Amino acid sequence: MEKEAIVSTKYGKLRGAFQDGIYVFKGIPYAAPPVGEMRWHPPQPPERWHGVRPALEYGAIAPQNVMPVAAPGMPDYGTQKQSEDCLYLNIWTPGLDDGHRPVMVWIHGGAFIIGAGSESFLEGGKLAKRGDVVIVSINYRLGAFGFLNLKEITGGKIPATGNEGLLDQVAALEWVGENIAAFGGDPDNITVFGFSAGGMSIGCLLAMPKALGKFHKAINRSGAANIIGSLESAVRISEEFLMVFNLTGRDVDALRKLSTERLLEGQQVLGDRLREREYRVTPFQPVHDGVILPNLPMEAIRKGVAKGVSVMAGNTLDEMKAFSIMDPAMRSLDEEGLVKRLRNLLPPDKVEPLIRFYRAEVKRRGGEPTPAEIMGGINVAIMFRIPTINLVEAQRDNGTPAYNYLFTYKSPAFGGALGAMHGLDNPLLFGNPVAELTGVGLEVEALSQKIQDSCAAFARSGDPSCPSIGKWLPYGKERYTMILDRTCRLEAAPYDEERRIWEDIDLRIVRPM
Repeated sequence: MEKEAIVSTKYGKLRGAFQDGIYVFKGIPYAAPPVGEMRWHPPQPPERWHGVRPALEYGAIAPQNVMPVAAPGMPDYGTQKQSEDCLYLNIWTPGLDDGHRPVMVWIHGGAFIIGAGSESFLEGGKLAKRGDVVIVSINYRLGAFGFLNLKEITGGKIPATGNEGLLDQVAALEWVGENIAAFGGDPDNITVFGFSAGGMSIGCLLAMPKALGKFHKAINRSGAANIIGSLESAVRISEEFLMVFNLTGRDVDALRKLSTERLLEGQQVLGDRLREREYRVTPFQPVHDGVILPNLPMEAIRKGVAKGVSVMAGNTLDEMKAFSIMDPAMRSLDEEGLVKRLRNLLPPDKVEPLIRFYRAEVKRRGGEPTPAEIMGGINVAIMFRIPTINLVEAQRDNGTPAYNYLFTYKSPAFGGALGAMHGLDNPLLFGNPVAELTGVGLEVEALSQKIQDSCAAFARSGDPSCPSIGKWLPYGKERYTMILDRTCRLEAAPYDEERRIWEDIDLRIVRPM
C-alpha cells in the first residue's frame, strides 16, 4: 500500500510522493513569482492556495544561457523549463513525523548565471535516507535577474541592489523555518550547504543581517566569502549592460518592458565582452551595496558577525583543471599573456614570485608547467582555496568550531587529465556516482559514504566525526585538514607553503574568473 504524502504548510496543503523509501515534494513555491512589476524587487511571500496542491514535479528554473564551458557528467539544464517565475524549492525527507531531523538546505552553484535545485545528483534522496536528515534544494534568481544593480543608475526607480538572488535564498530559509517541522525537520537545526556560487552565496549569508539567525551551521563547498563586487564595479557593469540595448538609467519603462529572452541575449553579449576584456566567467556576482551587504563579507566574518555558526569548508585540489583544458584562451596562453593576466589581478610585485612558486609546484605535482597550468593553479588559490582557509581561520579565531577538507580524488575521465576537478565531489555527496565522471566501484562507494556521513554528522551536531571517516579534528592552530580520497586521512597543514605565499595578499574582493 502506497504511503500517503500530504503535508499542511502555512500556505496550504501539498501532495508529494513516497519513492524508494523517501518522501519527495517538488516545485513548492517559497515566494511570489518575481514577474512583471516585481522583476528586480525583493521576494515577497507566496499566496495561499485552497485544496491540495500537487508537488510532484520540479518548478521552472531561473532564466539562463548555456554555460560557455561544460565538463563531462556535469548537470545539464538545457532541457528544463525556464521562467522568471522560478522561486521554488524541493524536499526529500525520511518521515512526515515529529522526528526533529537536521535540515540541510542546498544552494546550487553555477557562477551566478546557471544552475537549479533540480540537479540530477539530487535524485533518489540518498543523502536524506542515509543520514536521516531532511534535504531541501532551492532555485534563486540568476544573472541579470538576480545580481544586477539598477538602484543607482535609475535613481531608485528600480530598487535592485544586485543582491536579489541572495534575498531569494533568505526567503527560502524563512519558508523552511516556518514549515519544515511538518516534513519531519527541526527548524532549530538548519544547515546551509552549497557548491561554488552556492558556497560563495553562503559566504555572503554569513555576513548578511537579513540572514542571521535563519540557519545554524554552514558547509561551504568550493566557495567562500570573497566573490563580491564593489558598488562602483556593479554600477559600471549595469551601465554597460543597458548600453547593449541602447538604454540608460533614465529609460526605466523601456527597461522593464524588455522580454526575458532579450535580457538573456544582452547578458550573453555583455558576458562575452567581459570574458574577452577582463577574463571574467560572469559579469554578475553579489554586490557590496552598503545595505543588504553593509560590509565586505570577509571583514564582517572576521569581526565576529557569524560567531557561533559552525563552518565546514573545503575545496577540490584541481578546481580549475577542467576549465583550463576546455577554454581555448587558456590553452593558447603564453608567458606574456600569463604575466598580463596576473598583473590585472594582483599587486605587480607579487606576480613574478607567484609564477616562480607555481612553476615549481606544478612540477612537484607531476605536471607540465605550461602558462595554462600555472595560471590554473593561481586561479584555484585566488578563487577557492585561500579564501576558504581565510573563512575557516576567521571562525576559528572567533572561537567557533571550524573544519577544513581537501578533496584530492581524481576523476577517471580523459585518462585522469581533469584531476580532482571542480564539482567532482557533488555526485558523491548525494550518493549518485557517475561512471564517466567519478568512476564507480567499492572504493568510490566507500568515499561517497564517508562524505555523506561526515556532512550529515556535521548537520546533526556541528562535528563531522563519524564511524566511517573517524575522528575529524577542528582546523585549529595545527591547521588540521581532512584529505578526501580513496584513503581518507587527517593531515596537519597540507600544502602549507602555498598558503604562506598568499598571507599578505588581500583577497577580500575577487571577481569570478
